[in-house]
Amino acid sequence: MSAATGSSTDPMIVYVQLLGEGTVVYRPAPAEPLGARVVRLLIPEGYDPDDENWEFKPGTTVRVEPRSLSEGEVLAAVSRVEDDG
Repeated sequence: MSAATGSSTDPMIVYVQLLGEGTVVYRPAPAEPLGARVVRLLIPEGYDPDDENWEFKPGTTVRVEPRSLSEGEVLAAVSRVEDDG
């Protein structure tokens, strides 16, 4: 999967579920890789928190897992990673 093979400093794309859409909808979002299947969500261009209710907000550290979406196999945010600090 190409999204997982970039260098640890290159942003990657992960998919975040949008809430309140009436159906399951995911939005691609830039993310900073932090470790094995752990990323920090970044703010995408054109992000409007009044227009989109993300399951995990930009700035959140999340665990990602592969999901099959209409776009194909992608990495999707599945759970928050609590900060140890």
